[in-house]
Amino acid sequence: MSSGERRSAGFAIMQRERQLRPDLILILAYLALAGIGIVMVHTASAPRLELLGADPAALMHRQAIFVAMGAVVFVISSAIPSRILRSLAPAVYVASAVLLILVLTPFGSVVKGAQRWIQVASFQFQPSEFAKVALIVSLAAMLAPAPDRLRWKHVARGLALTALPAFLIFRQPDLGTMLVLGFITFVVLFVGGTTIRQFGFLAVVAVVGSVGLFQAGALREYQITRLVSFLDPTSDTAAAQYNQTQSEIAIGSGGFWGKGLYEGTQTNLSFVPEQSTDFIFTAVGEQLGFVGGAIVLGLFVIIIWRVLVAAIGARDRFSRLFGTGVAALMMFHVFVNVGMTIGLMPVTGLPLPFLSAGGSAFLAMSFSIGMTHSMWMRRISVPGERVSP
Repeated sequence: MSSGERRSAGFAIMQRERQLRPDLILILAYLALAGIGIVMVHTASAPRLELLGADPAALMHRQAIFVAMGAVVFVISSAIPSRILRSLAPAVYVASAVLLILVLTPFGSVVKGAQRWIQVASFQFQPSEFAKVALIVSLAAMLAPAPDRLRWKHVARGLALTALPAFLIFRQPDLGTMLVLGFITFVVLFVGGTTIRQFGFLAVVAVVGSVGLFQAGALREYQITRLVSFLDPTSDTAAAQYNQTQSEIAIGSGGFWGKGLYEGTQTNLSFVPEQSTDFIFTAVGEQLGFVGGAIVLGLFVIIIWRVLVAAIGARDRFSRLFGTGVAALMMFHVFVNVGMTIGLMPVTGLPLPFLSAGGSAFLAMSFSIGMTHSMWMRRISVPGERVSP
């Protein structure tokens, strides 16, 4: 080997070592949110479980297991090159659709009138959480070879990819998750290169679709009640605002510094329903106050920032679109969930990433963040390596 070849090989090795350095900022923010989530789940669930004569730490132990599993998923997905995920896009989409269909069969479990889960041994998992990531993968793979200025056929294909999982999820029913899929599609198509005319078309489709759901009577009564009570708190449906009212009281009572861990009256007396899941942010607000809430939101901002950095610096179009979709997914969840607890958004069943109790959402989010981390580590190409569009 000549001296020039040795220098080239040495440079390639240096580049590989540099690109595989982990994003410590992303990892620390992810672990911090997961740790806060375990503590908040315990504070929100312990009083109720103790009152029922159960182990007060049962839900916390369960959440700790999910966090450990999520960390493993994050590490594994960080080691997967984006080209492998791209090649698996058709299989991922089909598998996701099959699981969503199974949910609506006798294999699905009905909880509080909604059929969204599949029971596996002593655990339940929610296929719709994985369907969000599957849609991002599918949209990114479909648009990767497309021109920078999308044609109408690409927009149509994107809407078609979204239509099937959105319909199946709506049948569960799960309006919140269906809206997540719509937002992801809108953002990925926009970043993928929609024109102004196509952008307007997507907006019209969204408006017409929303009005159509109302006119066709497709929404359940409780869904309509939630929307009406949110828009008009003085209406006859104001009783449906109980959850949101208790949530606002809990967060408001926390003040600037909070009441301290395990000291929140709203939390200890279980005034806020579903506090360990959908309304977990109320436990943060009441016990840790404005400062704690700001820290939690700051950690989310850091994660979204690092995901967008990974997307912008990605080596190929698929990775850029995937990273953008993941950022859109997390932004929508955080905005809607936190907005719901402070009265800015109607009540939905969307969990707060990494904080709400539950394994499906945690594992799905861990995988998506891990894949963007993989793309960030491999953002620099090695001399002589072929990179797909």
